[in-house]
Amino acid sequence: MRRPRTDLAIEAAQLWREGAGEAARLPGVTSGERQREGYAVTTVEILDQQGAQALGKPPGRYVTLELDALERREADAFGRAVRALAAELKPLLPSAPDAPALVVGLGNRAITPDNLGPKAADYTLVTRHLVEQVPEHFGSFRPVAALAAGVLGTTGVESGELVRAVVDKIHPACVLAVDALAARSLKRICRTVQLSDTGITPGSGVGNARFALDAQNLGVPVIAIGAPTVVDAVTLTCDVLAEAGREELDPSALQGAGEGLVVTPKDIDTQVHDLSKVIGYGINLALQSGLSIEDVDLLLS
Repeated sequence: MRRPRTDLAIEAAQLWREGAGEAARLPGVTSGERQREGYAVTTVEILDQQGAQALGKPPGRYVTLELDALERREADAFGRAVRALAAELKPLLPSAPDAPALVVGLGNRAITPDNLGPKAADYTLVTRHLVEQVPEHFGSFRPVAALAAGVLGTTGVESGELVRAVVDKIHPACVLAVDALAARSLKRICRTVQLSDTGITPGSGVGNARFALDAQNLGVPVIAIGAPTVVDAVTLTCDVLAEAGREELDPSALQGAGEGLVVTPKDIDTQVHDLSKVIGYGINLALQSGLSIEDVDLLLS
């Protein structure tokens, strides 16, 4: 049976329970739910190889924020989303407040659903050169560099190879990699942000996995920040049919029909803009202690 494609640990855990039964205990995995700034936060921790095999993801911590209020344009939804993301991201960062960081925006600027990473990098407050050149004004800031790595098809260079070269040159204490993901459910598209301390494999969400950005390949901790912007067409078809009462359909029966096709919302440009700004601003507040959203607005203007 074909396993529905998802990059989200929370959905992988749900899929496992659907197959094993709701009462079954998921081995090697713990999870918990709470609220942050009015948003639901779910933490899934994969503790060992047994849990990794069950969910198809490497051991580590996966934090999911549900940002439904942002899509509904509720009061202060943007500010609450930024503060929630920053608060969840901070524990994943190196403990030293002045440890340098590299923010990497993964993806293709020419393809809107894949533009999340580069746009988030655009919203990142770059300070590495300022800390070095104007210490009297920026000496209290964490040194941060940003890179929009591009894709192999437009640069001729694997994004992972480029990131590794930059890491070897500037020696950051950590890498924050932002990328677009794939979800199993259409309801999570552009409404969910996942943070993890396991690194990321660019292109895996659309079945085109490339050079992995992780601690093993880069030599420094890699924090992955992603949001789903597409859903696999076969997976979506099965969900729609299930809602119509055809729950017995095996996804493998659709093999070859729509294979390699992904679906994205018609207003994806607006949603990617909103999400990338939330992620970029959240990264800024997490990296630069003491800054407010208004401070970031001023410094980026």
